[in-house]
Amino acid sequence: MSPEEITQRLELLRIEHRDLDAAIIALGEGTTTDQLQIARLKKRKLKLRDEIAWCEDQLLPEIIA
Repeated sequence: MSPEEITQRLELLRIEHRDLDAAIIALGEGTTTDQLQIARLKKRKLKLRDEIAWCEDQLLPEIIA
């Protein structure tokens, strides 16, 4: 993947991560909370966080200490 493609993917992942955050909050505030659905959304959010970290690592040059 080129740096431009990684940057585009990174932006899409961040948007989806924010959307999941909003969905989790909305589900938690409802009168009936679906704990299974919330757990699935949180798991997806963690997966996105890992993918975001990978993309960020690809864009930053390695620093040899």
